[in-house]
Amino acid sequence: MPFAFADPSEAARPLHLVPQDAAQAFTGARPPAERAWLSACGFTGKLGQLCLLPGPDGAPSGAALGLGTPAARGRGRFHVAGAVADLPEGAWRLEGALSPGDAAEAALGWLLASYRFGRYRSAEAPKARLQPPAGVDGARVLAMAEAEALTRDLINTPASDLGPAELEDAFLALAAEFGATATAVRGDDLLAQGFPMIHAVGRASTRAPRLLEMRWGGSGPALTLVGKGVCFDTGGLDLKTAASMGLMKKDMGGAATVMGLARMIMALGLKLRLRVLVPAVENAVSGNAMRPQDILKSRKGLTVEINNTDAEGRLILADALALADEERPHLLVSMATLTGSARVALGPDIVPFYCDDDAVAGAIAAGGAALADPVWRMPFWNPYEAMIEPGIADLDNAPSGGMAGSITAALFLRRFVTETPRYAHFDIYGWQPVAAPARPKGGAGQGARAILAALPGALGL
Repeated sequence: MPFAFADPSEAARPLHLVPQDAAQAFTGARPPAERAWLSACGFTGKLGQLCLLPGPDGAPSGAALGLGTPAARGRGRFHVAGAVADLPEGAWRLEGALSPGDAAEAALGWLLASYRFGRYRSAEAPKARLQPPAGVDGARVLAMAEAEALTRDLINTPASDLGPAELEDAFLALAAEFGATATAVRGDDLLAQGFPMIHAVGRASTRAPRLLEMRWGGSGPALTLVGKGVCFDTGGLDLKTAASMGLMKKDMGGAATVMGLARMIMALGLKLRLRVLVPAVENAVSGNAMRPQDILKSRKGLTVEINNTDAEGRLILADALALADEERPHLLVSMATLTGSARVALGPDIVPFYCDDDAVAGAIAAGGAALADPVWRMPFWNPYEAMIEPGIADLDNAPSGGMAGSITAALFLRRFVTETPRYAHFDIYGWQPVAAPARPKGGAGQGARAILAALPGALGL
């Protein structure tokens, strides 16, 4: 959906941002009519408290929004966005002491609060528009919002309308929009071109599996993004329960997120060479589905024992990572809705990521904190390597024991990245389970802004 800031030259009402400890002073400094109104409304500056201010003609002349205490603000993000739907139509400007980072977060949250998924029913967006705050790069914020909208739209679309072919269409459309080149390897051509595990996971579906590739940029350091594109996951022969299958339209959230990140990079014209790889499949059930205890040979040459057909995402990522690794990019990033263990450990909001390079990991963590995109570094814990070695094959796709599932999945993927010096893996959720400011219930991008902020340090841009 399109986003836009209000024209800076347009007459705009002020939205006063008032911390709780400054509410009394703010009220006392207002003109008499506003002061009386604020007092009558019991305005205390409590977090999220919105009070429209009356103008001389009876129409709102502005508004005051409570920012609460630092402790209250620390329990969430995008607090300003919570008021957008309740503001009257027209242009608004932020008033109050905001750090550059807080102003940028407020601007991004304002845009994201206007997101609506309207493919299947009409949904009216808020009509209050924000002027870009002083010192905020409006084009950069707009690029982040548009990328997030792309990611959300893709995740929110059900598998009936977003299978591997439709994901390919969206991928090609993104490439065309920015003049990138894109190709696809489909069906049995995957075997001929050396992607046996992508083929094995997707062959049971009537919708052919495929590997999508995009390239953009002719100079600068090389960045490769790999996103898991399981458009629907039944679990295969190790069939999921109905409850576990309920959200599996989002199992292509890694693909949607790297596509959003790629959109940001291309829209901002970053000086790098971008490559995006998306293995796109449907993990279905039929007579030719892969079976428990099957042994697959990967593009890398490593053999993998299938001890759970529901641990399929790491299989398709492995072939794509092996391909990416052959070029030795400066930085290789994989993103996937990979394990329930990550959610048990960190819940739906925080994304665990794995990276052996301390400088890159530090830049990602700092980027997440700066751009309201929370991430948490987890260890590639080498002592657990034995857990993914079944004995009969090189690797086990689903170690028994039920412990350290996110770590062992990350270790599995790292086995396919042997030539690239810097590799980071993100185990995302891709879903907002309960509506929050700027984040409606549904598909959600995670980690992309953290990576964007980290690129200057990670790649020397």
